[in-house]
Amino acid sequence: MRKTKGFIFQKTSSSPHKPSLTRPRPFKAYSFVPFSPLAMLDPTILTIGGIVLGIAIIERILERWGVIDLVDQFAKVMRFILPVTFYSALLYFFATFIF
Repeated sequence: MRKTKGFIFQKTSSSPHKPSLTRPRPFKAYSFVPFSPLAMLDPTILTIGGIVLGIAIIERILERWGVIDLVDQFAKVMRFILPVTFYSALLYFFATFIF
C-alpha cells in the first residue's frame, strides 16, 4: 500500500495578507454606448418596416390599375397608421437598444 503525503496550503503561501495602507482614490466613471446603425436590423423593426412598405406598394399598384376609391381609403388609413407605426417603432428601438 502506498502512503500519500498531504498538501498543506499555508506552508506554500507567502506571508499572510496585510491590508494596504494607501486607499484608492474614488473617481467618477462614465459609460458611453455608441449608436450602431446595424441595430436597426432587429427582426421586429424589419417586420414593421416591411408591412408598411408592402402597404405602400399595394397602394401604388391599385393607383396604376385605376381603383381610385380604394386608393383613397388606403390613404385615409395610412395617414393614421404611418405616424403611429413610426413613433412606436422608434420607441421600441430606443427602449430595446439604449436601456
